[in-house]
Amino acid sequence: MSCSKIFSGDLPELTYGVIKYFQNDFSTLHSCILVNRLWCRLAIPLLWENPFSIPTMNYNFIDIYFHNLNDEFKTKLNEYKVIKNSLTSNTLFNYPMYLKYLNMLKFISSVKSWLSTNVKTSYSESRFHSIWIDTCVSLFKIFIENEVNLHTLEIEMLNTYLDNITELILENINSIHNIKNLDLIILNSNENMLNNHILQMVNSQNNLKRMLFSTNGLRLCQSLLLSKDYNCSNTLNTIIFYYVDFKGIINLDKTFEQLNVLESVHIINCSSLNAGFTQQIMNLTKPFKLKSLFINKISQIDSLQIDSLQLLLQKSGDYLENFGYDLGYNCDLSLKQQLLELITKYYKNAKFLCLFSFESQISFEIFNLVENIKQSLNYLSIGLSKLSLTVGDTAIILQNLGQILPAKLEFLSLSLFFRENDFRVFLENSQNTFINKLIIMQHYSDNITYCMKEFIMKKKRVKYLAIRHLNCDLSDFKDEVSEYKLHNVVVRNFHDLYLSCNIYSLIKKIDYL
Repeated sequence: MSCSKIFSGDLPELTYGVIKYFQNDFSTLHSCILVNRLWCRLAIPLLWENPFSIPTMNYNFIDIYFHNLNDEFKTKLNEYKVIKNSLTSNTLFNYPMYLKYLNMLKFISSVKSWLSTNVKTSYSESRFHSIWIDTCVSLFKIFIENEVNLHTLEIEMLNTYLDNITELILENINSIHNIKNLDLIILNSNENMLNNHILQMVNSQNNLKRMLFSTNGLRLCQSLLLSKDYNCSNTLNTIIFYYVDFKGIINLDKTFEQLNVLESVHIINCSSLNAGFTQQIMNLTKPFKLKSLFINKISQIDSLQIDSLQLLLQKSGDYLENFGYDLGYNCDLSLKQQLLELITKYYKNAKFLCLFSFESQISFEIFNLVENIKQSLNYLSIGLSKLSLTVGDTAIILQNLGQILPAKLEFLSLSLFFRENDFRVFLENSQNTFINKLIIMQHYSDNITYCMKEFIMKKKRVKYLAIRHLNCDLSDFKDEVSEYKLHNVVVRNFHDLYLSCNIYSLIKKIDYL
């Protein structure tokens, strides 16, 4: 197939496929720009589709956006004493039109940082705030005027900062009408004006595929999905509930019944997963395709909720792919044991397993669970609180975990008290496992560097590696980074790699279109 495309002159399509593989590797994409005109033309849109989320303190890309400013706002920038030479006079591409992903919190924060660097005059807090919001609105106008085709919109805060921008969206609703992924992280449920703006904005969409609701967003969710003006009953296939309290919520069954193509539901660290919630799910005439269930301390698991979870898993366990818990050390040990037994019974299609704060008394249940699901398991994260952890707890984990790991893992994260001898046993027992991303948080004083080099670096069992030992990060040691690089192991900053693979980041990528 590839050969036929080459001989038919379809080389740009093949080249784009290669470059797109480096979509999140920004340094490589920058290198691609320098190869030739074709590579440059293909790499530029990828670099500019989500610039506000690139992990850098450099906000010079905003200068390039402002090349598209109208004369009126250029005059305003002069009045605001923005450094004139910071504004680019000429650009090779229409960069605003490449924007596909926009996180409003990162957008607003980036503009603030850009202004802080480029404004020459000191202003009062209120005056700077006014300039800041005015600049945000003007930049958003640039996106609208350049017919931006937003693919994903993330609203991670709801307050008056967004009033003007949401109004601007509504005034130009035809310019932003094809959003496929919408995240609503609601911090203040009393902002009725903003809630109404969002209702109008969502009701204008005809092709929403995925929605995320957080904190106080559940009532807004129901208002949206039960609205007579809602247009996405036949397009919405994924819903994510993130830190949502289901207490007192009714009509969940009606909400889900009207979604005709819903393929996955994800519940992450939500509370009130009790009989009232479960009964509404049991009332559904359609399957409830629960793909993810993560439980933490705010879920307040008790014996009654264990019964409710059993009913939920009986209905949805066949769909469950991602599970995790962090119940703390105050949770009754027997409840943890019951929960693990339930998950082992119903969790057959595992991809992601995250276990935090468990005691050695239930280690058998943990290992039994991992053993049962290892054929499909792809992501595994295990951590114990350093406040309650003992070296003995870690020893039990390390001496048993290595021999039950699958042949390949996309991601393995271990946050433990590693004794060198115990860690060596783990590495020896897991020699037949290839790990794409290995993340180690060492809470103990033992140096595990030599073990890592012997079993990981020299045997090339890992592609990306991050290690944090007390207050030291392996990525800070240039000689070490270079040595690993010679063995084709890429050392990454611990927090960067961990954040790219934590529950929130991975769940947001699930079913990402």
